[in-house]
Amino acid sequence: MRYALLVLAVTAIGAPTIIQGQERLPLESLSLPEGFSIEVFAEGLDDPRSMVMTPNGTLFVGTRADTRSIAQGKVGPNAGKVYAIPYRGGRSTADEVITLIRGLNAPNGVAFQGGALYVAEINRVLRFDEIESRLDDPPQPVVVSDEFPEDWMHGWKYIAFGPDGKLYVPVGAPCNVCDHSADEPKYASITRMNPDGTDLEVFASGIRNSVGFDWDPTSKDLWFTSNGRDMLGDTSPPDTLNWAPSKGMHFGFPYCHGGDISDPEFGHVKPCDQTSPPAQNLGPHVASLGMRFYTGDMFPQRYRNQIFIAEHGSWNRSPSAGHTGYRITVVRVESGRPVEYEVFADGWLGSDNRGWGRPVDVLVAPDGALLISDDRAGVIYRVSYGD
Repeated sequence: MRYALLVLAVTAIGAPTIIQGQERLPLESLSLPEGFSIEVFAEGLDDPRSMVMTPNGTLFVGTRADTRSIAQGKVGPNAGKVYAIPYRGGRSTADEVITLIRGLNAPNGVAFQGGALYVAEINRVLRFDEIESRLDDPPQPVVVSDEFPEDWMHGWKYIAFGPDGKLYVPVGAPCNVCDHSADEPKYASITRMNPDGTDLEVFASGIRNSVGFDWDPTSKDLWFTSNGRDMLGDTSPPDTLNWAPSKGMHFGFPYCHGGDISDPEFGHVKPCDQTSPPAQNLGPHVASLGMRFYTGDMFPQRYRNQIFIAEHGSWNRSPSAGHTGYRITVVRVESGRPVEYEVFADGWLGSDNRGWGRPVDVLVAPDGALLISDDRAGVIYRVSYGD
């Protein structure tokens, strides 16, 4: 199925309300730095999540609906989709959306290499060969690996190919806080494997749930976001941005949170000083997900090679504390170390403390614009500078 698209733009200050079909998205409430503008690049999507762009300019978008929800009738039978959208640069680039695949089990993660689309379900990774020549008739998938746990909680995955040519696949903890390291070392980790699924190994552990990572364009080191545990109060622990320059590092979960918060149940097993601390503590419960180093040349110099993070937003803070997140932040890095953590775009939460949008992933487009997926509003935004 294809959807006709509208491409609608607002500037960062004093913009009119935008009407999209039957839905009103108050883009005028979004705040960005001076000189930036935000527009709706694609709309009418069901639960758009992680994104990847091919060298030819095809944008693939994963979603999170799982087969359990489909069977229970919580979502439609055609959920579990992967989309393909052409990107040609400029504002009027997305003229249609192709629903490429349906009915997969939380196909959140998408990656691209060698002409093939890789899609991560909860317990396996699939490969669709020569996909760009088969957008109207996708091939049958090849199962790259089905060696991942089947747990739904924190089971949806973000995947990406690293500079070493390996596919990196995270495995979240199947709980709020627990320790399954003895019986299944893949839990609470980021794994990696060859593109054909061989040599699957744990690269980094002690990671409650990472749904976004990228590599420093200069050093080629891995950086990733991770969601902190719940039920330790409204202001603790923080989500984290982490730096993993080498294999074998342990980032604390479930024993230590945020670098210096010993877990009340598991902290006695391993003290914080025996784990790798975060590179940067983020806000508590902000649900930090997708992150990218900005490698384009459209944005001003101060944003080049800096880390953009999609903070999906809290769900369990008390009403008196209010929600956090629902924004895009930037972590500034100098000589491989974070020096500043600041808000880049916000306003999705609203003055009534009810989020009308929830950013999930960020992606640098070929023209240097920043794409942002929003699974609540069902759109992908395009942020540009100087248009």
